[in-house]
Amino acid sequence: MNTRFETVSLPLDVPFEIARGTTETAENVIVEIEHDGEIGYGAAAPSRRYGETTATVEGILPELLDVVETVGDPHARRTIADRMKTVTRENPAAKAAVDIALWDLVGKLLSQPVYRLLGCSAAGDDRPPTSFTIGIDDTETMVERAREAAAAEYPVLKLKLGTDRDIEIVSAIRKAVPEAILRVDANEAWTPKEAVEKCRKLDSYGVEFVEQPVGADDPKALRYVYERSPLPIAADESCRTPADVPAIADRCDIANLKLMKTGGLTPAVELIHAARAHGLDVMCGCMIETNASIAAATHLLPLLDYADLDGSLLLESDPYAGAPVSAGRFEVENVDRGTGATLR
Repeated sequence: MNTRFETVSLPLDVPFEIARGTTETAENVIVEIEHDGEIGYGAAAPSRRYGETTATVEGILPELLDVVETVGDPHARRTIADRMKTVTRENPAAKAAVDIALWDLVGKLLSQPVYRLLGCSAAGDDRPPTSFTIGIDDTETMVERAREAAAAEYPVLKLKLGTDRDIEIVSAIRKAVPEAILRVDANEAWTPKEAVEKCRKLDSYGVEFVEQPVGADDPKALRYVYERSPLPIAADESCRTPADVPAIADRCDIANLKLMKTGGLTPAVELIHAARAHGLDVMCGCMIETNASIAAATHLLPLLDYADLDGSLLLESDPYAGAPVSAGRFEVENVDRGTGATLR
């Protein structure tokens, strides 16, 4: 097998702000793995929140790709995933790029879409639609973006909160798009008591659930909110790997996985099974990513209750295409081989 990688800089359509800061350009590291005339694509979208940067991904990828070349068999994804753990215990986005590229490659070699390799069918309307995220801005701008997303037929809107205007924002958006399903994400910004108070107020606006209301480094705070909130609670920053699931099972309703946190599709499937075993619903989210990685996550849709896979939709332009989106639903059934990621 031949392997290579390159870093791409991807401007966003509009600046994207959450409680931790603002992003105007996303850097992704694209991985290509070639075997028997086929190329598998994957990508890393590193986050400082999880200890990764573009530089750390570029630094560790040669060793991870050496594992791929040493094993020499793209079908041996479990073996490669285990050996990557011996190279580094961390660096999940870098591992995700490799793992995704392998799944894409194997799908192409077998002329099968990845969802079939996962034992799933893409038929039917039971796959959850993706939410479309509205980043923090002045209230009027957030309302306008919500209107635009609703006009583009996205049925679910995720509102980034963590300001002194949180209830004002939700109230204004609810009035502007009364039919939309609203979810909110505080990205660890609230105190426990503040979170409970805001959850009670948000309940009156028909919010579906609240994502990561308090800091992930305070599990007692998450339980405090979970036990008192009238709204379901989703754990994001508190849920990184399959091993985290038992610790969050009694303090949230929804486990939110991301391929960039788990280290790829292989451990993501393990996390889904662990969450189901503990009675949790499951959502798959994303970073701001190109379709070289988002396309892979869309194949998990038959296994999910909720989806937040709009990372590539927030880009000004994406060098890769994936499954087309219609009314918030990824048409994964149109993917013939691999993840569906193709260079435009």
